[in-house]
Amino acid sequence: MGTPDADVSTDHVAATSDRGVLPALIAVAEFFADPEFAAPTISPDGTRIAYLAPRFGHRNLWVRGLSEEHADAVCVTHDDRRGITTYYWSDDSRRLLYLQDTDGNEDWHLYRVDLDAPGEPAVDLTPMAPGSRVFGVAPLPSAPGSMLVWMNRRPMFIDAFRIDLATGDTTVHHEQSDPADTVLLDREGEPAFAIRLGDDGTLEFSAIDRATGARRLLRSMGGAEYPVSVQPQLVTPDGRGLLVGAYQDGDDLRLIRIDRETGAETVVAAVDGHSLDIMGTMAPEVLPPTVFTSRATGEVIAARFVGDRPRIEVLDPRFAEVYAELSKLSDGVLGTLSSDESQRWWIASFIHDRDPGVAWLHDHATGQSRMLFRPYPRRNHADLASMTAVGFPARDGLPLHAFLTLPVGVAPENLPLVLMVHGGPWAHDTWGYNPQAQFLANRGCAVLQVNFRGSTGYGKRHTTAAIGEFARAMHDDLIDAADWAIEKGYADPARIGILGGSYGGYAALVGVTVTPDRFAAAVDYVGISDLASFLRTLPPFTRPYNANSWYRYVGDPGDPAQEADMLTRSPLTMADRIRTPLLVAQGANDVRVPQAQSDNIVASLRDRGVPVRYLVAEDEGHGFDNPANQVRLYEAIEDHFAEHLGTRRDRTDPA
Repeated sequence: MGTPDADVSTDHVAATSDRGVLPALIAVAEFFADPEFAAPTISPDGTRIAYLAPRFGHRNLWVRGLSEEHADAVCVTHDDRRGITTYYWSDDSRRLLYLQDTDGNEDWHLYRVDLDAPGEPAVDLTPMAPGSRVFGVAPLPSAPGSMLVWMNRRPMFIDAFRIDLATGDTTVHHEQSDPADTVLLDREGEPAFAIRLGDDGTLEFSAIDRATGARRLLRSMGGAEYPVSVQPQLVTPDGRGLLVGAYQDGDDLRLIRIDRETGAETVVAAVDGHSLDIMGTMAPEVLPPTVFTSRATGEVIAARFVGDRPRIEVLDPRFAEVYAELSKLSDGVLGTLSSDESQRWWIASFIHDRDPGVAWLHDHATGQSRMLFRPYPRRNHADLASMTAVGFPARDGLPLHAFLTLPVGVAPENLPLVLMVHGGPWAHDTWGYNPQAQFLANRGCAVLQVNFRGSTGYGKRHTTAAIGEFARAMHDDLIDAADWAIEKGYADPARIGILGGSYGGYAALVGVTVTPDRFAAAVDYVGISDLASFLRTLPPFTRPYNANSWYRYVGDPGDPAQEADMLTRSPLTMADRIRTPLLVAQGANDVRVPQAQSDNIVASLRDRGVPVRYLVAEDEGHGFDNPANQVRLYEAIEDHFAEHLGTRRDRTDPA
């Protein structure tokens, strides 16, 4: 993207922020309770709608007819320990499948529920030993009644299995021969392409001969600019092409097609100055998709690009008519999309900074649409803050893109500011509803989310500028962001806090060790304190996938010189510098950032007599999912920032 214009962005912020009347304090539970409705999809036969809604204190699956209301719906799952997030329809519309783990341990299993027997317990289709999990689920048109499921029953290998949904019979469909090797299947379930990760991080793309299985190299791509691999990776419905995100000879990520026979590249979707948004590939069925595909044909019909607001590029002329009608329903951005196989019925939900996830049912035959639900129907949107894109240069001139949320009813001057740092770090913040940002703004904070170097979505140069820069230039970007907010008059330099989860938790710890005098309060949420130890404890099957990310950007703890460098950038090594009030939160079952990462930093502080509040949730993993735990966490954050930043607090008794 082009260099941001900070002055223009600032003027826009001042013009669009509501001032004059303080909004009502919204209870923590209202921000972090499960939505009343979420994630709607339509059945393949177009007769029923499935969605998530609370039951038994957690998100469960509900089903109703197209013309019915929630009062008529049937709850078809009965999970009373952890909410459901990801689900799928069977091809015959008679069953729903969903993923569930145990207390956040990420050992995902695939369960089946029969809609004709909603009172029956769900069936685990993927019984496995601890440490194995489901990685992906896809329909198999050549075998009706079956699904393809990828799992690592062999701990180091992710194999594809065909599961008969009626009987649960499971057969090996394709075995992975090498952990560094990925085989992509066509719609018939046959091997079509292979992607191999070389020792130097280079990605090699090959076509697989239909008759012999022999591989023919088509092209290679560089490694470090693809820290989460090349995404997406989609075989075209005819099996003759592979759709991937590639930089080619430029800085922006494009959607291209690689021909199976010739290796020729064709640009499918590109927007000058904008990159393809690959966040949806990191959490399929959870985050808004990178590309939208036709349920009837499997063809890509639209693609999402990064911008001040997400940008949708329509690629299919037939879908263009549908998209034109859907766009009239919201002033937000298309988020999720579902249709029946006839493509008469469509369900769309929208990204919005203050009114998120509103879902509509559209009848393309008649042109009529009706709202299905709002996830938060009791919310007064006037009490919520707008999110605005802003930009400024880093100290070395690298353009930085960020999002600023200012509290409603308060002059945007001399405010407490929270730097909210995203995880990954190979991810990015985007425009839309963020419950953390809204919660903090409601308490009187300005919230700044900066896409520091290393973030995806802003070009190859921006991502690769983070190589070797953990606790260095990546941290400088956060300090530069805070300085920008101070210079513009938004932030009180004496009341700046930092909060983040995962990599963001690491960034918060770096903030209070590398720059111990800059922050008045900090929150480390499932963050890394020891880089070398963190990399050693990652699940073994992840190592090939981290060659172009952690090992390339941070280092290999197996190399003594690199380990020594990693120690200099680990907050645990610098814990004696911490004097900032610190809150630490951790899930006991976290397999990404184990509890020891938090235990050790807390023990180091307590050994020195430095006060630190430590929350551990025994039934959580890498992040808190259960509403009760989220409320506990954010009430603690509320107290922490109220005490040290002077923000508003809803509860009079912090104990």
